[in-house]
Amino acid sequence: MEKFTKLTSIVAPLDRANVDTDQIIPKQFLKRIERTGFGEFAFFDWRYLEDGVPNPDFILNEDRYSTANILVGGRNFGSGSSREHAPWALMEMGYKAIIATSFADIFRNNCMQNGLLPVILSESEVDTIMARALRGSGYKVTVDLDTQTVTDDQGLSAKFDVDPFRKNSLLEGLDDVGITMSLGEAIDSFEEKRTARWKSYQGVFITHCKLRW
Repeated sequence: MEKFTKLTSIVAPLDRANVDTDQIIPKQFLKRIERTGFGEFAFFDWRYLEDGVPNPDFILNEDRYSTANILVGGRNFGSGSSREHAPWALMEMGYKAIIATSFADIFRNNCMQNGLLPVILSESEVDTIMARALRGSGYKVTVDLDTQTVTDDQGLSAKFDVDPFRKNSLLEGLDDVGITMSLGEAIDSFEEKRTARWKSYQGVFITHCKLRW
């Protein structure tokens, strides 16, 4: 997992509430066992017309948002099924952070496990970012995980909360497997001690059985 520290990027606005995971990555594309190959199918029903041509009315298809690494959305982003493919697809589209007023819990956890930072701000702060992203070409914000702030050059300065454990994991670029692997020496030491203790218990048990026999 890539480390997340500080990101300055154009903001892509998706002014919709209750964007569920079936819209983020429809179920018919969940046939791959790898984590890659989902980006082109993200928001498929909104992003493309029936003949497969990009939908000119879908805002994320606009050229001015093509290099955006930050997505701002409505409330309850990532609701629906728990598919981990949703953050995979969003990351392949280039997004590294998502700003919204609320996220579905499982989706939020899946994001953090893959290095995609979900940022919860107040409704007024999200509305400000959304309006500026919709209005201005090239509107950028900076998401700083270390200071837990979102800022822009127009006076916005917003604080967000993040679980300390997940914050450290993102800063270090470690998912749960990576955290376990980083404790390799401690795990090996524990296993050696446990094996030695188990062998001593075996010896006592065998001696006890012989005495009883």
